[in-house]
Amino acid sequence: MKLDSLTILNAERAARRAAILVTDLDDGAQRVVREAEIAADPLADILAKRLASGKSGLIELDGRQVFFTVQAPPVRLVVIGAVHISQALCPMAAALGLSVAVIDPRTAFATPERFPDIDLVAEWPDDAFATRLAPLDRYCAVAALTHDPKIDDPALIAALHAGCFYVGALGSKKTHAARVARLEQAGFSEAEIGRIAAPIGLNIGAISPAEIAVSILAQIVAAQRAPRSGPVA
Repeated sequence: MKLDSLTILNAERAARRAAILVTDLDDGAQRVVREAEIAADPLADILAKRLASGKSGLIELDGRQVFFTVQAPPVRLVVIGAVHISQALCPMAAALGLSVAVIDPRTAFATPERFPDIDLVAEWPDDAFATRLAPLDRYCAVAALTHDPKIDDPALIAALHAGCFYVGALGSKKTHAARVARLEQAGFSEAEIGRIAAPIGLNIGAISPAEIAVSILAQIVAAQRAPRSGPVA
């Protein structure tokens, strides 16, 4: 790998931004395409699909062998609420390789016994993001599960501002309508609020906490794998 390409890739990695190294194996030519540059690139469709899959690979283009090396930040899942659904969701997400954290200021629920081997933050979301956890970004998924606006709303607001690739919230249509009204008062547009998956999870008829967790995780994976070739917010 050429030094200038390595320098760019290291800078993008440090900033938790994705990039793809494109190498022509016939002549050794290399270039780095940053995520924000994909939409304007001549190979935009291929680059977007590679980034969505997260997998590097070899493709033949016009008779030439071109290797695409995908560098994407590790995906983080931030769960708001140390509830029964979260207990089922966290180990499933960890098994898929997601970095998982749970935020809940209610210390009766946020205990290591209920969430072994999970990054557990018994603080309010605003405090957690300011002190204990890294800032949210485009490679974060946020699932708000407490039903308590005092806990869920600050996390949802932070997730929308950060452009998280997935934002979901538990609750009925009535609950979400009240949530929409609060977010509108907070200055969010209809399009911004529309990014929230609510009711959360795919509609698979889930009933138990474990089934609901499966529906949430499936929805997160679907959002993660959807091509995102537009400019970074």
